[in-house]
Amino acid sequence: MNRAVVTLMVMSLPVSSFAGHELDGRDLAQGQQLYGAHCAACHGANLEGQPNWRSPNADGTLPAPPHDETGHTWHHDNQLLFDYTFLGGQRALADRGVTNFTSGMPGFQEVLPPEGVWNILAYIRSTWPAQVQEIQATRNPPHQ
Repeated sequence: MNRAVVTLMVMSLPVSSFAGHELDGRDLAQGQQLYGAHCAACHGANLEGQPNWRSPNADGTLPAPPHDETGHTWHHDNQLLFDYTFLGGQRALADRGVTNFTSGMPGFQEVLPPEGVWNILAYIRSTWPAQVQEIQATRNPPHQ
């Protein structure tokens, strides 16, 4: 089955079957403020990421990707996004068994409380078009 057919099939499923629940009901204003204070220096004030974000730096790490709909943030489930931000990219990936990738993303667990990270992620999601938010919601397990 080709990717377009699979994407169309997933998009036609009722959104209520999926969940963005960890990001629902968050403080978007605080998320925007925290994003500006802790994320914008690398990921851009407008979530645009660094130039050439798909091309590795000399040390093998990738530049900070955009968090708008042009990037790949929305391709991931909420828990990975949280872990990647809170624990740092290298640890989050290692915890999921990915050992062949070098991440330059630092962890913020000593800087931000968990609620702050969730608020940042909710703010980022709130900037995506509705269709992208719906697709990202399919990456999450249904709310129990």
